[in-house]
Parts: sequence; structure tokens; C-alpha cells
Amino acid sequence: MTVVTTPADQIRNIGFIAHIDAGKTTVTERVLYLTGRIRKVGGVDEGTTAMDWMPQEKERGITITAAATTAYWRDHQVNIIDTPGHVDFTAEVERSLRVLDGGIVVLDAVAGVQPQSETVWRQADTYNVPRICFVNKMDRVGASYERTIESVRRRLKGNPVAVQVPIGEEDEFRGVVDLIEGQAIMYSDGRDDVADPPELMPVPPEYERAYQDYRQEMIEKIVETDEALLIKYLEGEDICADDLRSALRSATINRQLVPVLCGSAMRGKGVHPLLDAIICYLPSPLDVPAVEGKVPDTETMEIREPLDSEPLSALAFKVVIDPYVGRLVFLRIYSGKVESGAAVRNVTRGNRERMGRLLRMHANHREELPEITAGNICAAVGLKDTFTGDTICTDHKPVILEPPHFPEPVVSVAIEPATRVDQDKLGEAMRKLSEEDPTFVVRFNDETGQTVISGMGELHLEVLVDRMRREFDVEARVGQPRVAYRETITKAIRVEGRFVRQTGGHGQYGHVWLQLEPQERGAGFEFVDGTSGGVIPRNYIPAVSAGVKQALDNGPLAGYPLVDLKVTLVDGSYHTVDSSEMAFRSAGMIAMRDGTRRAAPVLQEPFFEMEIVTPGEYLSEVLSDLGGRRTQIRSIEGQDGLQTVSAMIPLGETFAYTTALRSLTRGRASYTMEFRHYEPVPESVARTLVTNR
Repeated sequence: MTVVTTPADQIRNIGFIAHIDAGKTTVTERVLYLTGRIRKVGGVDEGTTAMDWMPQEKERGITITAAATTAYWRDHQVNIIDTPGHVDFTAEVERSLRVLDGGIVVLDAVAGVQPQSETVWRQADTYNVPRICFVNKMDRVGASYERTIESVRRRLKGNPVAVQVPIGEEDEFRGVVDLIEGQAIMYSDGRDDVADPPELMPVPPEYERAYQDYRQEMIEKIVETDEALLIKYLEGEDICADDLRSALRSATINRQLVPVLCGSAMRGKGVHPLLDAIICYLPSPLDVPAVEGKVPDTETMEIREPLDSEPLSALAFKVVIDPYVGRLVFLRIYSGKVESGAAVRNVTRGNRERMGRLLRMHANHREELPEITAGNICAAVGLKDTFTGDTICTDHKPVILEPPHFPEPVVSVAIEPATRVDQDKLGEAMRKLSEEDPTFVVRFNDETGQTVISGMGELHLEVLVDRMRREFDVEARVGQPRVAYRETITKAIRVEGRFVRQTGGHGQYGHVWLQLEPQERGAGFEFVDGTSGGVIPRNYIPAVSAGVKQALDNGPLAGYPLVDLKVTLVDGSYHTVDSSEMAFRSAGMIAMRDGTRRAAPVLQEPFFEMEIVTPGEYLSEVLSDLGGRRTQIRSIEGQDGLQTVSAMIPLGETFAYTTALRSLTRGRASYTMEFRHYEPVPESVARTLVTNR
């Protein structure tokens, strides 16, 4: 067995994040080849990449699940996560960014910043992840380094600083000028899958002016972040390359600047300096703020430094059901160390677990390790009751770390087994898949008797059903996609719930008064015990809460889940003999169902941000079609004969839109969508939905 001995300051936990088709997986593939992790470069189009190992990924040419691997470059250990770009799999990006120290945002040199680029940028902001940008596909027709940097500044509100200048663009792209070292990094003109190692040479004379201009701008931006360098600069002193690198590293880690590099990953050009930049500018576990955790059963927060000598604290950020080794739980070790077979405690759920085998992953391949130290990412076998977001510690000084947050599903379909034999297998398959994917939700609708599965989009559910068939040998019939509407209330109301049954023996008695109040959009549900004087015994309060929560599953208008309301238990009464938990649970449910009917309920629907890129001659047809779909047009921008339409559209109006757009534009337009928020449904549409339901 190999022991992990890399010092924490030589570890980089990084991820490649980007819009779909920007080239994340291709960049990752080249990085793995150059670091010696793989011996042959695979291709996304051929389905031969190391990181896209699932059959569904190979067939569709997209990344579906975040794959982890480890590589070595210049005596540093680089733990890499390749994330999906498609909005349906945004949960994979969310949980990856929660445990990463740095990110590489891959941008298409032709398209620049795209909708999902904005999403991953916001997610990185949420978790305070320092990042660098890699402008990919510099060899494509229409590529523009300057325009892409400007789109980072304008659309992402970032502070980009170019540390390279491309030598040529489109089919003339041959290499880059390193602005810090003042030298050219040139690649051969061969069209091999992986270019030869670069050749270092002086800056070509025709690029001397661009080099001086870009370098001056870079130096000015860097010295603004470092007072000592600013003084040297203002006094006219030369600033050496080491000082520039050191200051840029600090500014990147503090998220003051975003270094920008460029290349063509498909041709292997620009990947060598990208690897150097990962080591040079992105933080080690020691460079980022120490993780903070809450002491169980208190409001006290404690700091955990990324040191082996600290108490163990690890966050489970991903669960995978592996056909060969069983249940794999991916962990980020924030402090302390853990050995294979060690007894640990799941602080989130309050149970004890045995760590079992510890594995370093390379996509779906495994390398067994006897011990994992602080700052590393690994997978563990044997954690039977640990789920995404749980904290693993020892009994000595446990803390609870903040889990990643996931969006609510927005699309639902009814599902049923094709045969009686598939019935039990379907339930097991859905249970295992929902353990893996926090945005895959399974519900049983009492009113219709149907099992309903919900996810982030049609593709998301399509992939999950395909996985049930291939991995679990389950055939299922699936209904048409439906929008995951929500219901909420719009006025406050005080309501009574009474459950009284008299039988021969003990009766049932539960009596509550609830105050229902609407909350802001996105605030969720809140239950508050506002009783005093023992009007309801303390042991019955959780039962009332459970009854209230059960009533949330079916709203009063059309049976959709209720959201964004606050319920306060304000009064009630009990019977010393006849009261029970079941009676108070039923009383809470009765009060909720009666109260929500009388609190002016409304339907809400998910709105998506849509971006359509179409040739100019089809713009009027596209806009006319959008007008009939209750769309809010936000902006229209033109570039190189193409028009980009940005709009907000209800999800219910987007089903089969791909076919409609192809028909309108003869297959020449494309679009992307991303969930934004819920809005009230217009009354005329709501009436139709309620009637159809």
C-alpha cells in the first residue's frame, strides 16, 4: 500500500468548471496525459475519455457526474474534479465547489461567457473559491481572446488579468507569450491529438508591441493589490518575475484578481503553462481560511486548521453505488487524519460508523490507501448510513460542517414498473439513485396512487431512468414530463384544528390553534412553537409539527407541495387520558388543510433564464414564437451575423421547444436554459391547471 506523504502545502484541490461544450473534459484529459496519469489521450466525440466513464456520458458526449482523480506535477499532488456543464446536473458542480480550494473556469474563445458560465461563477462566489480562467478553443474560427476577457469583466463582474498573449488566432494559433517571464511558448504546427512539448524562445518582433501593452496593464493591476510593490512601481523600480508571481498568487487567493490564460486543449496547446499556473496561483489547503464547524447541541463555532494534529473533521460530499465495491462515500478531510478500519462518528446523524477501506479514485478506477491526511480528497467503503452533506469526526471534539446546498427539482414524471417482477427492483433502484443524487426526489402521491420522480430537467430524468434499466435491470413506464409547480399562501390566518374520537375504551383528543403566515419567496417552511403555560405538553409538540409537515405535501389548489410559509403553534388544549401523539398529529394536519384553503392560496411556476443564439434572418420568427410562450425578453445582442436573445420563460412553455426552434431556424439556432426562481401563475393559466389536475 502507498502512504499519502505529500505535505499539505504541495496539495492542490481543484476543479474544472464551465458551460457545456466549453471543453472541460478535453482540458482534463490533456492534463492527465501530460502528468503521466493516462498513457493515451481519449476524445469526447469518440467516447474514449478517462473521466467520462459512464455509458450515458460516452453516448451523449457530455459529463453527467463529477469524476475525481489525482495527478502529480512539479512535485505537487493535484486532486482534480471534472464537473458537468449541463444545467440539469448543477448539483454535481455545487457539491464539488463546496470541497475544492480552487477552480479553473474554462471559456470558449468564440462564445465567451455563456449562461452556465455565469452559474458556476456564482456558485464559486458562494463558496469563496479562488479561480483562474482558461480561454479554450483559440484555434477555432471566430476566436477572440480580448472579447472573451471583456465578457468576463462585463457579464461575470470579475477582475480578469491576462498573464499571456496568444500568438495568432483561429488556424494561425501557434502559442502564447508569457507576460511575467517575457518569453514565447511555441508549439509545433502539427495537427496531432497532442502537440509536442513547447519550445521556449524570445518574444517574436511582431508581438513586441502587444507584449509591452499587455504586460504594462498586468503590472498595474497586480501592484494595486500589494502596497510594497505599488511603492516600488511608483518610484520607477523594476519589479522582478518572482515578486509579480508572489503578488498575483496572493491576489488570486484573496479573490482580488483572476489570472487569464489561453490555448487549445484539443491540440494540447497551452496546457503546460496552465498546469504551472495551477501550482503557482491556486491555493493549497493551508492558503484558504480554516474550516469552521458548529459544536453539536450548541451555537458555538470552532475552527479546524488543516493539520494532521487537529481532531478529525471530514465532509461527505458525494455518494456513489459502485457495482464492484458497493457504497462509496467521497470525503474531503479538512483536519486530522484517518486510518483504514477506524471507528468514526457521523455527527450529523448521531450514529457510529466504521471507515472500512480508503480509496484514491481515478474516475471509476481505485487505488487503496492505509491512511488519509488533512487536505486530501478520498473515497471510503463501509459508511452505510452516511449521506451527502454529513460530517464525519471522532468522538474527540466533534463539529458539524456546513453541507452543500442544492436547488429544488423542477420537473416531474410519473413512473411505474413494467411488470410485477420489476416492482421491488424499481423501489430499490430509486432508493439507491436518490442516495447518490440530492436533486432526485421520489414521492408517492396519495391522491392518484402514483409514484412521482422529480429532477432538474428532462435530460436529468431521462439519464436516471436509463441508469435504472442498465445498472439495476429495471424496466419502467414513464409518463410525460410535468412541471413541478408549487403552492403558497398570500394572507395570514389563524385556524383551529380539532381531532376528537370517542370509542368504547380510550378516546382520541388533540386540539391546536395555528397561525399561518406567508414568507418571502425562497424562504422555505418554518414551524415555531409559540405556546406557553403548558397548554399542550412538550412531548406532543413534535407530533403537531409532523402533522403540519405532512400536510405540506399536498396543497389546497392542485395538490402541489406548499412552500414559503411560517406556521406558529399559538394555543390548544389536551386531555389527560385521551390525548396522544397520533391525535395531535391529526389535529395539526386538519388545521393546516383548513387554513391553507382559506389563506388565499396561489400556484407558483418555475421560471428559467433562456439564451437563444440564432442567425439574424430568423430573429423575428424566434421572437414571435417566444411571444406566444409567456416569455419576458430581457435583451437582444448582435455579433458576427448572430443574434443572442436573453429571456425569462416559464418551464411549462419549454417542453418540445428544441423541435420548434429547429423548425423555425432550419436547425441553425441553439439555446440554453437555467433555473432562476418561482413566480405566481397567471389566473387564467392557474384555472386550467387546477381543472386538469
